[in-house]
Amino acid sequence: MIEQNVAAILKELEAGNCFHEPVTLVAATKTRTAEEINRAINAGVTDVGENRVQEFTAKYGEVGGARRHFIGRLQTNKVKYLIGKTFLIHSVDRDELAATIARLSLKAGTVTDILLEVNLGEESKGGYPLADAFAAYERLKTTSGICVRGFMAMLPLGANEAQAGNLCDTMRALYEKARERDDKIQYLSMGMSSDWRLCLAHGSNMIRLGTSVFGERN
Repeated sequence: MIEQNVAAILKELEAGNCFHEPVTLVAATKTRTAEEINRAINAGVTDVGENRVQEFTAKYGEVGGARRHFIGRLQTNKVKYLIGKTFLIHSVDRDELAATIARLSLKAGTVTDILLEVNLGEESKGGYPLADAFAAYERLKTTSGICVRGFMAMLPLGANEAQAGNLCDTMRALYEKARERDDKIQYLSMGMSSDWRLCLAHGSNMIRLGTSVFGERN
């Protein structure tokens, strides 16, 4: 089942997004076993994303052959477990967290690539308010120890197709505004199992899929 799911998704992604840009599939591996994750990688998944630091650390040595992403809410006291081990941290949602990642990265002699998480109007979620996201990028883009590579967002639950499409377009405009000034900006991470096709139709180039890859969680 995992193998068939991956093959079908990768086939669909061959066309790219609405701008014909390549799309990166990040398999969201929350609660999934190392065996399941390795099956997905063997089927063609190149990138895997974990939501919890404890799971990231526990599975790190058991999963091979894919770039590691951290896609969940991140507490500053857990950052030390990720430094030097991630391709991309998607969920940098406040300056304090960015500063901690930068400080520990410098201490380790590395640079950590990050995405700035943008909150599209859900009070229960983290993230920079949309109106503040570009200013946050401008503040953080010159910080030693981190490299801002783009933006991440989650569409609000209950948004209809028109509302969701408008929010995606706004995120794409934010991404373009930063990318025009900065060739390090490369990723717009937007789209989960319930809405990834809509996000690609509005310019996302990185999607985070759990259920679509692995099936429903037990």
